[in-house]
Amino acid sequence: MIRRHLRISLEAQRLDLLENDELVENYPVSTSKYGPGERVDSYRTPRGRHIIRAKIGAGEPEGTVFQGRRPTGEIYSDALAQTYPDRDWILSRILWLSGTEVGRNRLGAEDSMRRYIYIHGTPPSEPLGVASSLGCIRMSNADIVKLFDLVEPGTVVEIRR
Repeated sequence: MIRRHLRISLEAQRLDLLENDELVENYPVSTSKYGPGERVDSYRTPRGRHIIRAKIGAGEPEGTVFQGRRPTGEIYSDALAQTYPDRDWILSRILWLSGTEVGRNRLGAEDSMRRYIYIHGTPPSEPLGVASSLGCIRMSNADIVKLFDLVEPGTVVEIRR
């Protein structure tokens, strides 16, 4: 049986997909420009062990825009970005994370799920490989679409320095 899990390195700005503890794929990502942290409203990327609580966006076209975890009916474009310059774009697919470590990233003022921490797609204009998000883990749209099909709810996600 294949056992998949994800490992996210805040230092390397990289997401590794492992099968039975063997690296099979890696992707550049962007985590928080404010660094690591678990507190609500910190806009920091939480560390520790998480699981994928929900997968959102199956079958949607690449570039689909999400707000409140629902597709808006829009597909990202430069013209749309100019119309809404202040949006924090969540595109293509969402892997919603839930912390598993009570007191660190689950429950109370450090709850990753209640903070709406996702792995999601981002516009092609946004940099990957450098910290620039508002807490979530951003990936290219092509990469998140590919990864989405390789993981299931319950997949372990380890976020570490």
